[in-house]
Amino acid sequence: MNWTKTIRKIVTQTTFTLALLLLAACAGQPLKIEPVAVSDSPTAAITTLETNLAAGVQEQLNVLSPDWFAKAERSLAAAQNTVKQGGELTELGEIVSRGHAELKQAQEIARTARVAIAEAIKARDMARTAGATSFTEEYTEIEEDFLKLTRKIEDNNLGYAQKNQKKVAESFHAIEIKAIKKHTLGEVRDLIAEAEKVGASKMANGMLKDVQAELMDVDAFISANPYAKEEMLTRAATSRFNAARLVEIVKQGNAFAEMKPLQISLWVENMLKDAVDKLGAADMRDRSFETQEANVLESIASLVVDRNFLDEQSKIQKAEIAELKEKHPAELAQLKTQHDETVSQLKTQYEADRTALQNRYDTEISALVKHVASLEGKSRAESEKLEKLMVEKRAERERLEAEKRADRERLEAEKQSEQTRLEAERRSAEEKLEAERSFAKKYQDASGLFSQDEAECYKQGQQMVIRLRSMNFPVGQSVIMPANYTLLSKMQRAVRIFGEPTMVIEGHTDSTGSPEANNLLSQQRAEAVRQYLLANGVVRSDQVVAAGFGAKRPLSPNTTAEGRAVNRRIDVVITPVQNTTP
Repeated sequence: MNWTKTIRKIVTQTTFTLALLLLAACAGQPLKIEPVAVSDSPTAAITTLETNLAAGVQEQLNVLSPDWFAKAERSLAAAQNTVKQGGELTELGEIVSRGHAELKQAQEIARTARVAIAEAIKARDMARTAGATSFTEEYTEIEEDFLKLTRKIEDNNLGYAQKNQKKVAESFHAIEIKAIKKHTLGEVRDLIAEAEKVGASKMANGMLKDVQAELMDVDAFISANPYAKEEMLTRAATSRFNAARLVEIVKQGNAFAEMKPLQISLWVENMLKDAVDKLGAADMRDRSFETQEANVLESIASLVVDRNFLDEQSKIQKAEIAELKEKHPAELAQLKTQHDETVSQLKTQYEADRTALQNRYDTEISALVKHVASLEGKSRAESEKLEKLMVEKRAERERLEAEKRADRERLEAEKQSEQTRLEAERRSAEEKLEAERSFAKKYQDASGLFSQDEAECYKQGQQMVIRLRSMNFPVGQSVIMPANYTLLSKMQRAVRIFGEPTMVIEGHTDSTGSPEANNLLSQQRAEAVRQYLLANGVVRSDQVVAAGFGAKRPLSPNTTAEGRAVNRRIDVVITPVQNTTP
């Protein structure tokens, strides 16, 4: 039995090693540059590269293959600079092609890294999620060790990466536990202190003791079970929720203590009325609070049912459209077949009629020749000579007619080809003009949804950028608060105006704090907006990318509070789908 386990272990390790060697061989190949056409739309070519780089950030290519990703970013900057300076299209094409090749190389390296140092990558992700980047110096040191692993993989030194990944993973794990205790449990302690300060021991002493006991249990569990990460995070999050709930309950209790019963009733009634007004439901303030509550809940349930129904109808319509698109080529093929059969029948009939007329003509000519010969007393030899001459004349006439017919057909084909080319160019120009008009109309409709305080909208080639000015997150967090729902609702409507576009949600921060913390926070906030859109069925997951750029792309100097406020932002980049007629 032990021998079986040993052999199985050896086979597994051998297979893993061979897989790594194969991936490393692929990653170590010379850079393959495939030409990219930029003559039709230089801006579109750069936009594609920029979007792919944003997707690369979401895939963590910037850390799994930092050097190749940095090269691709430099190629993008060079391409943008070439367009600004009015450079040659040939030069632009070479730069964009190189950028795509460098990004592809980064993807290959990242694929190798995900297998070779999977343990370190997982540990890093969990540490960052726990907030380890707040330990700036300590985290930066571990991050440098991690980047050293990925750079060694870029240098095709898998041995070093595999040998040292366990040490890096353990470092990330240790700082993760430290972060969980500092951020989550530290926040719980702060909330408990706040609850005590506002009078929890008098008003809700039982709840206070429960929350305190829960905190102690979670702290002890984390210390005793450092590898039970999922349960650890779940318990910590529950503890924080209960502590925050206690604070709010006590605060509200204090507010009620200072209010008269009538004021409390009016407060509850106003809260229900606000919900009713937002939902467009009936005003039932002449009924009991239970009835008013049921009115709100039923209205919400009805809206959910309506939204689900609309989603289902949308799916049905999309399916019908897809079915029509599939049938359309089949119907065209059937019509073409029928047309070809009709043409073939006409050609056959024409050939038969032509042959019959030709035979009749030959017969009449022959009879006339014989008749003339007999009348003039010609000899049979002269008659045959005359008939031969007539045949030669007829052959010459047919040859000339065939040449003329061939010339006509050639000229007609050339004319048809030229007409087809001109029609294609005209249709392409009309489609381009129509696309520009359509984009301008949609841009105008979408930008009209926002006030100047809510969002700044501008065009970027054939893209629309919505800079969500009034989008605010709690300090250091990526939680979308209810105050942002109205803005995000307008943003959703703006997206729907463009049908089914592709999107990049960009997260940006100011320069306060460490680059690692800023990069992570901006990525988490962009991902939060992405998940909001997905949860509301606005787009599919393959249509939207979330990319956090930290403080890399400032709009204003970070030297002033106003400048830093401008730099903290969410940008939504919408790229409409270009419909082309085949």
